[in-house]
Amino acid sequence: MKQITDFENKKVLVLGLARSGEAAARLLARLGAIVTVNDGKPFDENPSAQALLEEGIKVVCGSHPLELLDERFELMVKNPGIRYDNPMVARALEKGIPVWTEVELAYLISEAPIIGITGSNGKTTTTTMIADVFNHAGKSGLLSGNIGFPASEVAVNATADDTLIMELSSFQLMGVETFRPHIAVITNLMPTHIDYHGDFEGYVEAKWNMQNHMTEEDFVVLNFNQDLAKELAQRTQATVIPFSTSEKVDGAYLEEGTLYFKGEAVMLASEIGVPGSHNVENALATISVAKLSGISNDIIKETLSSFGGVKHRLQFVGEVNGIKFYNDSKSTNILATQKALSGFDNAKTILIAGGLDRGNEFDELVPDITGLKLMVILGESAPRVKRAADKAGVATLVAKDVAEATRIAYENAEAGEVVLLSPANASWDMYKSFEVRGDEFITSFEALKG
Repeated sequence: MKQITDFENKKVLVLGLARSGEAAARLLARLGAIVTVNDGKPFDENPSAQALLEEGIKVVCGSHPLELLDERFELMVKNPGIRYDNPMVARALEKGIPVWTEVELAYLISEAPIIGITGSNGKTTTTTMIADVFNHAGKSGLLSGNIGFPASEVAVNATADDTLIMELSSFQLMGVETFRPHIAVITNLMPTHIDYHGDFEGYVEAKWNMQNHMTEEDFVVLNFNQDLAKELAQRTQATVIPFSTSEKVDGAYLEEGTLYFKGEAVMLASEIGVPGSHNVENALATISVAKLSGISNDIIKETLSSFGGVKHRLQFVGEVNGIKFYNDSKSTNILATQKALSGFDNAKTILIAGGLDRGNEFDELVPDITGLKLMVILGESAPRVKRAADKAGVATLVAKDVAEATRIAYENAEAGEVVLLSPANASWDMYKSFEVRGDEFITSFEALKG
C-alpha cells in the first residue's frame, strides 16, 4: 500500500461499523489518524467495537450523540447504508466536514490499478466474471468492494502487480472525492434505491460519480442497449467502450449468435456457462475489460464457458433425475426475474415465485411467464402473483415455504426440465435475507439428491 501522510494527526470519525467500518477504522489508525468509531449497537453486544478498543481506537457505542461532532473532526467515513438525512451525517455536512465512504480510502492507498463495476443489475456477476478471466490469464484480480470484501482492507495488501476488481454500489459512490478507476463498467441503470437517492436522476448521478476524475487515458464501458448510456457517453472525458446485444458498436457486440470485440469474433453466445440474455450483456462487458487488459480470446472463451454463476444469482445448483435446479434468490424484483426467465424454455420450466408483499401487481411479468409448465407460489405476495399467473394461463400450486415449494416443483417435473427459484420479491416476509432463502433451496435440493 502507498504510505501516505494525508491523515497524520487528523481527527476522523468512523460512523457505523460492519466489515467496511472496521476496516476503515484500522486503516486510518495505521495511517496516523486520531480515530473515533461511533456505532449504534451497544458495546456489550459489539465484538467489532470491543476489538477496536483493544487496539487503542476510541469507540462510542449504543447511540449517536450529536454533541460528538463538536470534537473538531476533519473527516467522517460512514457506512454506505447510512443515509445523508441521518442526523449525524446532516450535522457533519452542516459543519463542513467531508463525508466519505471507505472506497475513497482504498483508492488513496492502493498501489494496484482499479477496475470499478457498478449498475442496477448484473454487477456482482460481471465483477466475478472479470476477476475469473484475470486470474485464469495469470493476472492477479482481487475481488473487492460491495461484493463482500471491504475495498480498504483488500487495498492494504495489494501490490502494483495486482488489479482491484471492485464492485461499487450507488451508496458507496456518493462518498467519493478523488476516486479514479482505470476502467469503469456500468452494466445498466434502472430505477432502484429511490428511497435513498430521492429520484432516479439522483441515483444516476451517484453511479456516474465513478468517472468524475477519469481522463482519456481511462476507459468507461457502457451498455448501449440503453439510450441513457448513450447520453451519458457524451458527458465523460474517459474513452467510451460501448457494448450491445442489439446493434453493432465500436466495442463488444452480439451478431448472429457470436460475441465480437471491434470486429474480432471471441466466442459463441451459446458457449457462455450461465443462461439468460442479461448474462450475454455481462459477458460483453467482461470481454470489453479483458480485451482492454490484453487478455487473449482463448482465455476469455475458456473462462466464460466454464463460468457457473454467482451464488443466489442464477446459480446452477445441480441435477436430480435429469431435472436441473437453478437458484436465483437474488431476483427480488420483477425485472430480475424477467431476465432470469429469458434463459429458459418456458414449456420446460417450473418457476418458484413470491415473497414480501409491497402492494404491487405483477402484470409486467405476464408476457414472461406465459407458457410456463407450472408456478409454485409462496409468501405474502402469493395472491398477487397468482393473479398474474391466471392472466398468463399458467397453473399454480401454493407452498408454505421454499423447502415445500422445491419438493412440489420436483414432484411435478420430468427429466429435461428446470426448477427455477426466481421470486420477483424480497424475502423479508419469511426469511432474514435472500441468501437465507436461497440456502434453503440449496438444502432442499441436496435432500432430494440424497
